[in-house]
Amino acid sequence: MIQPWGTVLPAPYLAAGSDSFAEFTRQVSPDLLPPNTLDTSMPELLRHGTTIVALKYTSGVVVAGDRRATMGTLIAQRDIEKVVGADDTSVIGVAGAAGLAIEMVRLFQTELEHYEKIEGRPLSLDGRAARLSILVRSNMAMAVQGIAVIPVFAGWDVVRHLGRIFSYDGTGGRYEEHSFCTTGSGGIFAKATLKKLHRLDMDRDEAVQLAVRAIYDASDDDAATAGPDLARGIYPVVMVADEDGVTKISTENVALVAKRIVDEVTQSNESS
Repeated sequence: MIQPWGTVLPAPYLAAGSDSFAEFTRQVSPDLLPPNTLDTSMPELLRHGTTIVALKYTSGVVVAGDRRATMGTLIAQRDIEKVVGADDTSVIGVAGAAGLAIEMVRLFQTELEHYEKIEGRPLSLDGRAARLSILVRSNMAMAVQGIAVIPVFAGWDVVRHLGRIFSYDGTGGRYEEHSFCTTGSGGIFAKATLKKLHRLDMDRDEAVQLAVRAIYDASDDDAATAGPDLARGIYPVVMVADEDGVTKISTENVALVAKRIVDEVTQSNESS
C-alpha cells in the first residue's frame, strides 16, 4: 500500500528480514502475489503459451520459444514472448497459462534483483534455480486445477564456467538437464528433433538453427505451437547465455535461419 508523504513505513519495511522478495511480499501484501485460485469452469477462455526448447552447445546455452498463445482452439495471440532474460547471465522460458506465466517471470526477476540488493552479490545459478522451484511450487494449488506454469531455466555458471539447463514439473521439482530439454504441448515433437540432431560440440550458430528447427517441427504436429510466420514477419524468440552474458538473437538473424529451414523443407518435399 502506498503511504502518504511523511508517514512512517510499517515495521516490516524497516526490519532486517528475508532476502526473498516473494516471502517479504507474502508477509506485507499477499494480494500482490499471483492468485492461488481462479474460476476454472471455462478453461478454454484462459490463454496458454506453448513450446519452449533449451539446448547446450560448446560455450553456452540456447533457449527458444514460439510466439503463439491459444484459448482452446482459438489463436489468441500470435506474437507473445515466452522467453526472457532473468538477469545478466540467465534466461527463463515458460509454457502454460500465459497470464500466470508472465506474473511468475516478473516475480522471479524481482526476486533476483532483491537478493542482490540485500546480499550485495548475485545469487548463484543453483540458487536461482532453487528460487524458481519455490515459485513453481507456490502455484501448485492452481496446477491441480489444470492451470499450470512450467518453466525452463538456463544460464551461464560463472563458477563452473559452463552453460546449464534446469527443467521443472508442476510440483516445483527441479532437474538438471545435461544436453537439452523441452516443455509445452509441442515439446514432445521438438524433443524428437533434438534427439536426432543435437551434439554437444555444436557452435552457437548451429545451436540457434537447431532450436528454430525444433520449434518448426513441433508446429508441424502441434496446433498450439506456431512455426516461423514469414507472411507476418513473426519468428521464434531465441536467446543465448554464455560467458559474455545474455544475448537476444535479432529478429533479422532468426528470420534468415527460419527462411533457410523452410527452403530446405520445401526442396525436400519437392524432390520426394
